[in-house]
Order: sequence, then structure tokens, then C-alpha cells
Amino acid sequence: MHPALETFVFKRGARSVRNRTVLAAMTNKQSHPDGTLSEDEIQWLEARSEGGFGIVTTAATNVEEDGQGWEGEFGTWSEGHLNGLTKMAKAIKNHGGIGLTQLFHGGMRAPERLTGLQPKSASANDLGHGLGKSRAMEEKEIEETIRAFGRAANLCERAGFDGVELHGAHGYLIAQFLGSSTNRRKDAWGGNQTKRTRFLAEIVHEVRRSTGPDFLVGVRLSPVLSSCGLGLDDALETLELCNAMELDFVHVSCWDITETGVANSREQPYTSHFREVLDDEVPLMTTGGVWNAQEAELAFEQGADFVGVARAGIAHPNWPSYLAAGQAEPQRPPFDEAMLTEAKLSPVFIQYMRRWDGFVSD
Repeated sequence: MHPALETFVFKRGARSVRNRTVLAAMTNKQSHPDGTLSEDEIQWLEARSEGGFGIVTTAATNVEEDGQGWEGEFGTWSEGHLNGLTKMAKAIKNHGGIGLTQLFHGGMRAPERLTGLQPKSASANDLGHGLGKSRAMEEKEIEETIRAFGRAANLCERAGFDGVELHGAHGYLIAQFLGSSTNRRKDAWGGNQTKRTRFLAEIVHEVRRSTGPDFLVGVRLSPVLSSCGLGLDDALETLELCNAMELDFVHVSCWDITETGVANSREQPYTSHFREVLDDEVPLMTTGGVWNAQEAELAFEQGADFVGVARAGIAHPNWPSYLAAGQAEPQRPPFDEAMLTEAKLSPVFIQYMRRWDGFVSD
């Protein structure tokens, strides 16, 4: 049996996952301007649970109204979002998948054109493209944002989700605190890597305080993030600090699982570096350019406990079925609109995927 098709049991709550495949969080822009979920977004995720993914992760959802990063993004900052979240959680659960919401705040990447407010971040940072600068958050604002993560997690738990993934990757607010170039604070929230990781640690603590004993909490981290001044050594130091947090999983976000980096005088894949530093008891997820059974198996050889896909899961709601012995390799891009429509992508999502060169055929 392919290792990705084996079951897994999380220690917290003894929650069993039917296999070790993960639909990674993906921007799809299908929801409403007020942050409420659309039927399109619910059906898109429901189809992936029905297709056999072990864990189904929502798109990133903003925990504060001023944290919105793009159009069509759903929110977890209001009680008004509960009904849609409940419907989505039920749709995922009805087909046997484990449902996770990915909680985030855009920080300096929450544009004023969407929020009406100057973006906030760990420090005053250049936004580029002639958009000015973000403003540095006051300490009371930092504390309020931490509480917002806790409230959002509580909302998701009440809706019926199994857990949350804290989005500490890809240059959003948590990553902005982790990076030395975007976090130049001189107070207790900045300085060395331990101090820059405090924001994440306090969020984990607040989410734990705000949810029940069986609720899953994990974090997604980039191994390297030049836009924030986060190198591999910094990421591994953050990961070492994660071992002291009450986390149920860590997700290393590779753009390509074959990419390597040097740390401790050793060059090896990022997933292998993370596995060596992460506590053996904590499961590791990895994503990055995986399409077929051989690439998925490589992820496990590198030390992963779960393998996630993004683009492969867009085109193939039943992607886990391609991992069974004797199955043909799943089709790769380009995909025509008819196939993507059948895969439960709305016209809005299909149009968004045209931004990925060669994904949608003309």
C-alpha cells in the first residue's frame, strides 16, 4: 500500500484520519464581500472530501476585518459567518474528511483598497508598487489580534471543524513577525528569533485557551522567505521553538519538495531539515509540486507523515485514488473549462486559475 493511503490517528482526541493526503489551503476567491461563504466555495471543498482526501483545508480566512488579503475571501471575524462555516464543516464531515480552517491575517498584505485602512504589520514596511508603507502595530493591537485568532478558532470549533491551521507562511502577518527584515521592533515582540516567534507562540496559546481539549491546532511555515528576511536557519530555529508549543502538526510549505537547502553544514530537502528538528511525536505535512504516486512517496522518504497537494487537487477532486497500485498518473495541465467545471470550480475560480501560466487551456 502507498504510504499516503495508510490511516493516521492524532493523539489529541484520538481522531482517526482515513489516509495521509491533504488538500492544502488554496485561494479561490469564490465567497462574498461581507466574508460569508458562498455555495460555490462550500461545494468545491465538499467535492474534495467526497473524492477521498484525508484532510481538507479551507482557503485562508481572515480573523479580523482589516486582515483581508484579496477579493472573495471568507471571514472568521464575525458571528455572522457561523452559519456558512457550519454548513461547510458538515459538508466535509459527511464525506469522511477531516476539516481544517486556515486562519490568517494579511498584515501588510491586506490592501487598503479592500479594507479602507492603512495595512498594519510588525514594523513600518514598504508596500511596493507606490502604495506607501504599512504602520507598526501598537502593543495593544498585537494583543487584540492574538485574541482575534482565539475567537476565530472558537467560531470554527462551534461550526464543527476538527481543527485549524495557523498560516505562518507566505509572507502574511505571522510570517512578517517571524522575519528579520519585516520585524525590526525593539520591544518584546522583536529582536532575536525567539522574540520574533513570540507572536506565533501567543497565538497558539490563545487558540488552545479558546477551544476544547480535542481540537487540532497546527501551523504552516515557509522554510525560506526572502521577502520577510527569513532564512532556513531562522525557520529551523522557529521550528525548534514550536516543539515547546502545544501543536498537533506542522506543515512545511515548499514550492517544490525536491528543492534543497543548507543548514548545520548539510544540504538536503527542506522537508528532511524540518523532520530532523521537529519533535518525533509531532506529525509533519509537506507540500510542493506533487502530482503522482512517485512524487508523493518521495515526500514520505524525506520524512513527512502527510503529503499535501494544491494544483493537483484543483483538477482532480479524487486525487488520492491515483495513489492506489496500478492506477494511471493523473493528467497534468493544461485543463479545459469543462473539466474544471466538472471538478466544481466556479467561473470565478477558473478565471483566477488563468493567472497560473498554462493551467487553463484557451
